[in-house]
Amino acid sequence: MESGDPPVHPNLNMDFQQKYQEQEANPLFADNAAMRKPVAGTVARGLLKENTALHTGRNEAGEYVERVPFPVTRSLLERGQERYDIYCTVCHGKAGDGNGIIMTGTSSITGEGYGYTPAPTYHSERLRNVTDGYLYDVVANGVRNMPGYAQQIPVRDRWAIVAYVRALQRSQNAREEDLPDSALRQIEQGSSANVE
Repeated sequence: MESGDPPVHPNLNMDFQQKYQEQEANPLFADNAAMRKPVAGTVARGLLKENTALHTGRNEAGEYVERVPFPVTRSLLERGQERYDIYCTVCHGKAGDGNGIIMTGTSSITGEGYGYTPAPTYHSERLRNVTDGYLYDVVANGVRNMPGYAQQIPVRDRWAIVAYVRALQRSQNAREEDLPDSALRQIEQGSSANVE
């Protein structure tokens, strides 16, 4: 059965509410502007960076944090290696020795080097002794002639790169006590097999 009456619409005030559109005048304010500036200190949703250590590599006192601020797992190291291979190897090399392609390569046109200031090796005593927060800061903001990658590399990936750089450093500077017993036995068996 059809009715000629208009449909029931119980929420008219939601559909036809009094409001100001963008750029409209609003006599409530002295400047007559309906659009208002956000209150000082307003942070857009999802952009609050409360965890200073995570987002800056520094603690509340402004000092670099000693370690990556969350657990370092195998998957984090694998992600770090993947990101390192993309962003870092061209200068720092696969092994972190500062012998990336643009440091050692030559131009096919001129036959000369590319002219970049050499990238440092991660295996120097100085860089083995810096904090993880310092390495994070360098990845994010750059240092000297190295550009910052904060726009290209998300926060967690920056930390993943830091963790992978630490793994590279350890791989080139491991001590006997760093190795598990099973690895030591393999090394000993391999060296005795070579002697015979």
